Amino acid sequence: MKSKNILRIALIIFLLVTFIWAGDIQVIAHRGFSGIAPENTMAAFQAAADLGVGFELDVTLSSDSEVVIIHDDTVDRTTDGSGEIGDLSLAEIKLLDAGSWFGEEFAGERIPTLREVLERFGGLVPIDIEIKDRTPHEPLADAVVAEIERAGLVDQVFVTAFNPYMLVRLQEKNPDIRRGMLTGTFKDEDLSLFEKVVLRRLLFRGKVKPAIIAEERVRIRKHKVKRWHRHGYEVLVWTVNDEAEMLRMIEVGIDGIITDHPDVLLKLLGKK
Repeated sequence: MKSKNILRIALIIFLLVTFIWAGDIQVIAHRGFSGIAPENTMAAFQAAADLGVGFELDVTLSSDSEVVIIHDDTVDRTTDGSGEIGDLSLAEIKLLDAGSWFGEEFAGERIPTLREVLERFGGLVPIDIEIKDRTPHEPLADAVVAEIERAGLVDQVFVTAFNPYMLVRLQEKNPDIRRGMLTGTFKDEDLSLFEKVVLRRLLFRGKVKPAIIAEERVRIRKHKVKRWHRHGYEVLVWTVNDEAEMLRMIEVGIDGIITDHPDVLLKLLGKK
């Protein structure tokens, strides 16, 4: 009986401490609220905004240098078309159905441009713009900066990338835009062991001067989070969908969680 009471007390203490730590945790919907709507579409972004949470999106360039929102190098997985994004013009991209693959109710959803998203949601919720790894990196980074400046959102969005040279270019173009270094295992990337070690250990931090470190969930440890906090970084984690993992991230003192299911995280945080 005594041991059960001790366990109950320990659980209550854990929940109380977790609630205190979770007070300022940022909830970020991965590719919009992609748990209930097709990723990287206006429907997914609107669903996130309706919850009152920010969202992450992925950008790349069309053949005519328009900044479009899609995760993959090709349109094959998330539309009814096929081909490399970089080989298609914006007009061609806008003909594609980006919603039917997810559900009939989303038929007719289109691949949005960054300009469209910033015009509709800018200033309403935080927006995390992930720049996909492209070479050369200058045109894409420059185009993203131009869209952010055009929308007047320099102090209301932040930009993340795995490629440190993207972030260096961003810093050169407009150092007032907050930058975040993405890092992870890089296990599926076509990189040398040396390159993976350099990227995993964030050896470009001094050159990039990021405000944010965004780490893959499997690499998150409390001592690392504490160390990054000591250096002044905000720490985000991607992509966390399991409730137990969400609780672990809260316990280690993370600043923000990127998830396909922001509604689940909000409930854990007592905000829904």
